[in-house]
Amino acid sequence: MNVTKKMNGSTLEIALEGRLDTMTAPQLEKELSDLANAESLVLDCSKLEYISSAGLRVLLSAYRTMNAKGGMKLTNINEIVREVLEVTGFADILTIE
Repeated sequence: MNVTKKMNGSTLEIALEGRLDTMTAPQLEKELSDLANAESLVLDCSKLEYISSAGLRVLLSAYRTMNAKGGMKLTNINEIVREVLEVTGFADILTIE
């Protein structure tokens, strides 16, 4: 999985590309380990092909951290990832645009 990060003011923007699964979730977790400087988080999922329960765990952890700040949102979700989020109930918790 490829992860591209950039700060846009106080918003951390992260673009995800590939599969977010058991093998790659630790990589994203590491990238999200320092959210102290960010007031909000935007995850661009336009190139995210798949997400597993391990990936969902990382998203939930980031959501909990960012919920106390300016929030977190997922953008450009494809149908495969959207279906996983809906089936697991994450679509009811996370902000999806």
